[in-house]
Amino acid sequence: MKRNPKDKSLVGAAGEHLVLARLLSRDLLASQAPRGTRKADVLVNPLDGGKPRLIQVKTRTAVGKSMGWHMSLKHEAISEKDLFYCFVNLDLINPSVYVIPSRIVAKVVRDSHAEWLSMPGQKGQKHNDNELRRIKNDYGPNFKKIKAGWMDKYLERWELLD
Repeated sequence: MKRNPKDKSLVGAAGEHLVLARLLSRDLLASQAPRGTRKADVLVNPLDGGKPRLIQVKTRTAVGKSMGWHMSLKHEAISEKDLFYCFVNLDLINPSVYVIPSRIVAKVVRDSHAEWLSMPGQKGQKHNDNELRRIKNDYGPNFKKIKAGWMDKYLERWELLD
């Protein structure tokens, strides 16, 4: 039987539903934001009267793990106290979620891109600036500002939303 490539919208929806399930199981009132909402995929309102939070979900499948998650230029400037990112690794055996404040994400996206621009390309040429960014747990040994495994301390850190 021929396998079809994964539908990206289904991958994204699966990541959002996984995040919702993890939040609800921790007694956090959470719901999907209306489709097309600019800043958030998930809205969180703690039942104990805690501060509402916004979550942007980025999901990847187990395929292409080393490539990280797609980001863009705009993510370098999104830094708000009430906004968090959930980076979902949709591994079929053990899916995992990194819960990271937006200010940390903005800094890593900005720093990693600047460092990438400063490095020569595969043939020694200068990299051309563009809108594409990636966020990864390991950028490789040539990156000095961002240490391998920097995301590990954010793995399943749902308490950061408190």
